[in-house]
Amino acid sequence: MLNLTYDLHIHSCLSPCGDDDMTPANIAGMAALKGLDAVALTDHNTCRNCPAFMKACREYGVLAVPGMEINTSEEVHAVCLFPSLEQALAFDACVYERLMKFPNNEAIFGKQQIYNELDEVCGSEPNLLINATDISFDELWELVRSYEGVMFPAHIDKSANSLIANLGFIPPDSRFATAEVKDLKKLHQLKISNPYLDGCRIISNSDAHYLEHINEPRLTLQVEERSAFGIVEALL
Repeated sequence: MLNLTYDLHIHSCLSPCGDDDMTPANIAGMAALKGLDAVALTDHNTCRNCPAFMKACREYGVLAVPGMEINTSEEVHAVCLFPSLEQALAFDACVYERLMKFPNNEAIFGKQQIYNELDEVCGSEPNLLINATDISFDELWELVRSYEGVMFPAHIDKSANSLIANLGFIPPDSRFATAEVKDLKKLHQLKISNPYLDGCRIISNSDAHYLEHINEPRLTLQVEERSAFGIVEALL
């Protein structure tokens, strides 16, 4: 078994709330500078900066995991990670079809920039990516698994766009085995209020929208192999 330092929830400049400096290559470079072993790019409802991100991570010697932070029909945020870029992009196409289409206003929400493998802007997404999809939280696990990925609810301790805040509870028939907690000091109380979490692996990611907010290499995840597949398997 290997212990990898990680940050599995990071936004690039394709997310409208992501800083313009959050280019795929800059994220990979900052991860390498900080000494992280594995990082995932998880833009809102899209994986389209993952190709450039994964190439940059290879050049920096950092393990890249392609992913997405999806917004369900209940406005619950969940992180979805995939063992390959091809599976991530196939999931991306599925989600885009089910995204509520509304034009992005850059002056209000921010730019949504797509980068190529030379770390150059090659396009932008015209529809606002932070909108909800028509995918329910209840159906999300099976949908992600159909692409051989893994899903876990994002920042469950936050007061907005989290599973507990938006639904008021963790559905007892949920199938996720990993949950993300932003502030680990809240974990004890969360477990008291939500016994489902006693059976979960708890991880903590940065949800970074700025380069300086990417995790320091303090937390580790135990995996059987150093690969995106190994990360996904460890979180199932």
